[in-house]
Amino acid sequence: MPSLAEIQRALRALRHEPVPFAPDPSHAAVAMILGDGARGLDVCFIRRAERAGDPWSGQVAFPGGRAGPGDADPRAVAERETWEEIGLSLAPTQRIGALPVRPVQSNSARAGLTLWPFVYYVGDTGHGCATPRLPEEVASVFWVPVTHLFDAQAVTELAYPPGTSSALFPGIRYQQHVIWGLTLRVLASFAQVLERELPALAD
Repeated sequence: MPSLAEIQRALRALRHEPVPFAPDPSHAAVAMILGDGARGLDVCFIRRAERAGDPWSGQVAFPGGRAGPGDADPRAVAERETWEEIGLSLAPTQRIGALPVRPVQSNSARAGLTLWPFVYYVGDTGHGCATPRLPEEVASVFWVPVTHLFDAQAVTELAYPPGTSSALFPGIRYQQHVIWGLTLRVLASFAQVLERELPALAD
């Protein structure tokens, strides 16, 4: 599985096309946070609370959210939202790179959303997140070993939306959680940067 040094090298070698940023809700950023776990590197995820009107209600996500008027750049968005959602203060020195910017096509409420994913490493100090804030939009915080994300035995499918007209989507099962949708696509970008294949999206 990829080491921290391998991830750092791959992210440093990545070249990004400049994408204009505006501090408004059409732009968003997330933090893919790495920390030292019992089996190597872990990744931090949140499960969003179930809320009416939220197109990602109840889904697994990275800490992050939409830009606001006070955000100077996408990195500020990712770091502010992480503090607000899980009580983890990310320092610029902990940021090890960025993944490709993604246009997000969801529903009419999120048409034109542009997403900046950033990668951070917080070391081995209990992941720096001993007392999550858990505001009303976050149901839980959990960490997943990177090795698990690349484990073919963890591949699953999720029916969405629930009901007779559901479609099946690929996912990664971890305990009671399923990582899928936009978060899975960001993980696919991470795997691609590392020149690896994510089993959940393998042909």
